[in-house]
Amino acid sequence: MANQSRRHFIRSSVLGLVSLPLGIGILSKTAFAQSLPRLDPSAPSAQALSYVEDASNASDHPAYEAGERCDNCMFYTADTQGCQLFPEHSVAPGGWCQSWVAQG
Repeated sequence: MANQSRRHFIRSSVLGLVSLPLGIGILSKTAFAQSLPRLDPSAPSAQALSYVEDASNASDHPAYEAGERCDNCMFYTADTQGCQLFPEHSVAPGGWCQSWVAQG
């Protein structure tokens, strides 16, 4: 009986130690993503793509079509409010830039 408990303890310990790096990686990635600063529309990278925080403010842009928003663009990541085009920043879900592409 004691031998079986020892095996169970060792097996559980090994599995816990093996899964620890994976858990830490997931937690640190999530924490990093949630702490991204919001993209400033006046930043050079934002201006280069005509980024606005409110899509309705882009209505005079020739590339804009009604209904286009960051949160329905293929480059947007909802859980982090991140954008692949601005990897060091989060973006407004209701924002828009001229690189908008429909999710597919």
